[in-house]
Amino acid sequence: MPNDLNNSNKTKKIKRPAAVAIEDGHKKDKSPVITAAGRGKIAEQIVQLAFDHDIRVRQDSALAEMLVEIDVDSPIPSEAFMAVAEVLSYVYKADGKPNPFAIEENDDNDEE
Repeated sequence: MPNDLNNSNKTKKIKRPAAVAIEDGHKKDKSPVITAAGRGKIAEQIVQLAFDHDIRVRQDSALAEMLVEIDVDSPIPSEAFMAVAEVLSYVYKADGKPNPFAIEENDDNDEE
């Protein structure tokens, strides 16, 4: 029997869209934390609640796919930390607020 007949019965599982809400944690001197996560209808509700409360939304499907697997109230895993920092930086900039996570560079050179 040809191989393509064997593979024709396999179905692809379609992933539903994911959404994740993140609390930045800077007010509590903690790492960012996942406050809500879900797929499909839950994801739609998360996004709608954000819009309803004038909370900025940024679309990053790869990051959402990674974070939706993490438990709510869990800190951001280290492998996603830089990506989350970029998202939070975007949000602070879009809101016209100073970025509390920004690392200030020292302009003083002690060279003589």
